[in-house]
Amino acid sequence: MRVNYHPILGKDERKKLVKIVVDGREMMAVKGEPIAAALLANGIRKLRKTRKKGEYRGVFCGIGRCTDCAMIVDEIPNIRTCITPVKEGMQIITQEGLGKWERK
Repeated sequence: MRVNYHPILGKDERKKLVKIVVDGREMMAVKGEPIAAALLANGIRKLRKTRKKGEYRGVFCGIGRCTDCAMIVDEIPNIRTCITPVKEGMQIITQEGLGKWERK
């Protein structure tokens, strides 16, 4: 859930919505917000699976110091989604383990 109205700051009319694709599903996000924030606002809390136990991870530190929120973004693995801003048309995939670089 996003904060669309703040009691002191009011409503932010400058927000521009963009389309992103997460695991094949299209959804809307606010341009420039962190990817993790956009996913949380769309009800997605599982961002990657651990290599050893296959357990899901989500946002932990929220400042880019850990790797719990790492996902594959536009074919690049290990992107820290808590500090990476959303852009129009981003392709985001839940990462399993350490992620793999695709050779083209």
